[in-house]
Amino acid sequence: MLFALFIILIAAALLGYKVISAVPPLLHTPLMSGMNALSGITVIGALAVFATAPKGSENWAAAALILAMINVAGGFWVTERMLRMFKGKKRESEAQEIPWQ
Repeated sequence: MLFALFIILIAAALLGYKVISAVPPLLHTPLMSGMNALSGITVIGALAVFATAPKGSENWAAAALILAMINVAGGFWVTERMLRMFKGKKRESEAQEIPWQ
């Protein structure tokens, strides 16, 4: 049973990579915003599972919660990074002088 679950995990990872790599860069940012919302729902589900976890499976529920939270944070980080990519570079005349930079 564990081996079958591992094979499903590997197949899902490869399929996900193939699907995401086929998305044009122009559509990637709106799709990431939608996925961040979906990941937020995953965090709520993980919280519900953690709150009602039976004895002995609290560690698995905590791991699911932590991974869901990492997924949300990573999604926002990637979205912010991609939005910075689409912004044009400021000209030197438009740049503000910030003393700590």
